[in-house]
Amino acid sequence: MRVLNKYIKPRSLTWLASALPLLAGLFIAFEPVHHLADWSKAVSLTFGGTSPYLLINAGLVGIGLRGAVRP
Repeated sequence: MRVLNKYIKPRSLTWLASALPLLAGLFIAFEPVHHLADWSKAVSLTFGGTSPYLLINAGLVGIGLRGAVRP
């Protein structure tokens, strides 16, 4: 649990800026499951048409870098 506290900091602006692309990428990638094609297209266009895989990876990298920085 202590390891998760290192990475999950919802009050950090850096964490929020990294979590948003991660969540958006997951939402776009799971479009075949939730069938909200119009919403997925809108979210995708919000991020400039970037692929969901790139958004997920960018979010994970940002959260990982945030965890590597000492408080």
